[in-house]
Amino acid sequence: MTDYRDLLPIAVEAARRAAEAMRNRSPGKLTEKGDRDVASELDYAIERDVRAFLATETPEIGFLGEEEGSVGSDEMRWVLDPIDGTANFVRRLPMCAVSLALVHEAESVLGVIELPFLGSLYKAAKGGGAYANGREIRASRTNHLNEAIVAIGDYAVGPDAEARNRLRLALTAQLAAEVERVRMTGSAALDLAWLAEGKLDAALTLSNHAWDMAAGVAIAREAGAAVIDENGAAHDTHSTTTIAVAPSLSEAVLGIYQKAASVAEAGQWPV
Repeated sequence: MTDYRDLLPIAVEAARRAAEAMRNRSPGKLTEKGDRDVASELDYAIERDVRAFLATETPEIGFLGEEEGSVGSDEMRWVLDPIDGTANFVRRLPMCAVSLALVHEAESVLGVIELPFLGSLYKAAKGGGAYANGREIRASRTNHLNEAIVAIGDYAVGPDAEARNRLRLALTAQLAAEVERVRMTGSAALDLAWLAEGKLDAALTLSNHAWDMAAGVAIAREAGAAVIDENGAAHDTHSTTTIAVAPSLSEAVLGIYQKAASVAEAGQWPV
């Protein structure tokens, strides 16, 4: 049986290389990926560097990057978002991250997230706990929705954005009616890292691209958070929605999501 903790030093070094590039290099040329969605020249450069580094260190493990796709094994592979929050990075907003995960079959089993401009490195491997800058971290123990700080993922852009945003807007309205505050940082990896550290009480993203979510899911779980999908089942890479939440609030937050989904589906608009 693989002890995923043995691979953490390699993952940390890979993330360090990427974070160093973010701190010291400009975004470079921007490439349009779709409606209001861009990748920077540095996204591609980091992904290529990390892929080459990991291929040398762990040639038996496959690789999936956001910008240039997958190579090698699908059973066990590294999953990288070279710059999670590119829009923030380009505007020099510090809420951006390097997000590197190891996914075994459909399970996130290791995660490293570095926040280059906030001075934080989060890491976890299955069975080994979760850490921020070497300090063990635990998810929030908040018990009441009216005391909860909740992050939600970005609104949709691109094809069918208006239709997809009905649920996002309904969810925002339902949360705003019940929780202490709603936040949108622009980086799913950062949201999940802060959820694992107890700075946030829930983080909801209405998508599940592995490069966005996998590292944070591994870290949040090891920190004791509940990480589920829209039906309340355990989250994996096949899920369509990512709900990470303090354990005592999981039922309540899932109920808010499901109420918002019903409102959006019924076309009850505005909420």
